[in-house]
Amino acid sequence: MMPGVTAVTNVFGSAGRAGATDDAGAARLQGASANGQAGHEQVVFCQDPPTGLHAIIAIYSTALGPALGGTRFYPYPSEGAALADVLNLSRAMTYKNALAGLDHGGGKAVIIGDPARLKSEALLRAYGRFVQSLGGRYVTACDIGTCSEDMDIVGRECIHVTGRTGPNGGAGDSSVLTAFGVFQGMRAAAEHTWGSTSLDGRTVGVEGVGKVGRRLVDHLISDGARVVIYDVNAAATDRVRARHPAVTVAADRASLVGGQLDVYSPCALGGAVDDDTAMALRARIICGGANNQLAQPGVEKLLADHGIVYAPDYLVNSGGVIQVADELAGFNFERAKARAEDIFGTTKKILAIAHEEGVPPAVAADRLAERRISEVGRLRGIWLAR
Repeated sequence: MMPGVTAVTNVFGSAGRAGATDDAGAARLQGASANGQAGHEQVVFCQDPPTGLHAIIAIYSTALGPALGGTRFYPYPSEGAALADVLNLSRAMTYKNALAGLDHGGGKAVIIGDPARLKSEALLRAYGRFVQSLGGRYVTACDIGTCSEDMDIVGRECIHVTGRTGPNGGAGDSSVLTAFGVFQGMRAAAEHTWGSTSLDGRTVGVEGVGKVGRRLVDHLISDGARVVIYDVNAAATDRVRARHPAVTVAADRASLVGGQLDVYSPCALGGAVDDDTAMALRARIICGGANNQLAQPGVEKLLADHGIVYAPDYLVNSGGVIQVADELAGFNFERAKARAEDIFGTTKKILAIAHEEGVPPAVAADRLAERRISEVGRLRGIWLAR
C-alpha cells in the first residue's frame, strides 16, 4: 500500500471557514485508520447548515498528481458509513488512476443526504467553494447521485471540476466510456478463460442497469450475448427491455447470481461479491462497472480457489475517469476512447501475471498500480525550476 501521512482537516460552518479543525472529527478518522484505513493524505469534513450540505472529501494520494475522483450524493445512514465509503472509494481511485496511466492521484467525495430532496443550486455552489479551498489538490467529477449539470453548477464556484456538459466545454456523461471500458475488460477476460474475445452465445448477468449497466447491455447485445438483468428499480429494467426485448429480467438478485451465467457483471453499488455470492455463482467470470465489488478481504482468494476469474473493478471501470481526465486538456472523444480501449490490453496483462505468479488478479493489479505510483511518483523529488 502507498505510504502516506494522515492529515485531518475537519471543516464546519460556512465555506468561508474552510480550515477549521475539530478534535472529535480527528478521533473519528483515527478510529477508522486503526481499522485499516490508514494512508490517506487528507480528509475534509464540510458543512454548510443553511443549504443542508454535509460532505466529506478524502484524498488518498497525490503522488502522481492532483487527486481525481467523483462526488457521490447518497443518503448514508450515518456519518460513519459515509466516512467508511469515501475512504474506500478514494483509495480505489488512486489505484484506478494509476492503472489507467493518468497523471492523477486518487480522491473521492460524498455528500450525505437524499439528492432528490436536498440537491439545490446553493448546496452545490457551497460544495464547490469547499473543493476550491483545497487549492487544486482535489479535482471533482460526477458519481452516483450527481450529473454533468451538477458539475456545471459546482464549476461556478470552483475551477477544479470536470465531467461538465458539452455546451460548457465538458466531456458529458462519463458512463459512456465506463461501460465501453467494462466491455473491453470483459472481452479480455473471455479470451483468458475461453480463448476468444467474443461473447457471442455467452450468458451475461448484469446487476444494476442504471447509467453504466444499460450502456453495457447495448455492447453485449451487439456482440451476440444473451443478457439477464436485475435491478431494484423496476423502471430501470423496463427501459432496458423496451430497447432490447430479448433481454431477460431475473425475479430477484438470488436468481440472477445463482443462475446459469457465463459472466456476472455487478454494476450497482459496491460490496456485491461476498462469501455467499462467491459460493452461489456458477459464472466463470466477474467483470462489472461497480466500485469496490469485493465485500471483504479474502474474497478474491475464494474466487480464485473456485476457478472464477475476477477482472479487478477499478481497472475495468476506469473508462469514465479516463473520459473526465481528458476533459482537463480540452476534451476529444476519440482520444479518450482510444485510451479506454487500452483497458483490454491491461486486463490481459494482469490476468496473465496472476496466472504466472499464482496470485488472484486483484493482487496482481494492486502490485502493478503500486509499482507505477512508486516509480513515477518518486520523480516529484527531482526539483524543477518554475
